[in-house]
Amino acid sequence: MRALIALVAGTLFGAGLALSGMADPARVRAFLDLFGPWDPTLAFVMGGAILPMALAWRVRARMDRPLADDVFVLPETRTIDPRLAIGALLFGAGWGLGGLCPGPAIASLALYPLSVWPFLLAMGAGFALHRFTS
Repeated sequence: MRALIALVAGTLFGAGLALSGMADPARVRAFLDLFGPWDPTLAFVMGGAILPMALAWRVRARMDRPLADDVFVLPETRTIDPRLAIGALLFGAGWGLGGLCPGPAIASLALYPLSVWPFLLAMGAGFALHRFTS
């Protein structure tokens, strides 16, 4: 059952990324380019995600346990430290240069399979580097 829920959630997330344009690197770069031909579309996508997420947090607060697990596993709030700041800078630089981040990159496999492979390989190398240096 957990695998089915994960598959449905992942498919819905990927479809949302593709339909919203977040899997299109050119659109993402146009959103990040404040001094060029700025495209505000993704601001509306992000803004539109606030309402369903707020609703989901309210529903979760009333639940004793998740539907497909025994307990909720939520990240704890931590302070901003140098590792977090450097990671955020690297993520932002990669997002700006590549026009993709991990979720949209994987969703892009369905839309632009050949052109997304260099990004996915570099992302995998970054994941491996982090694992071996942490």
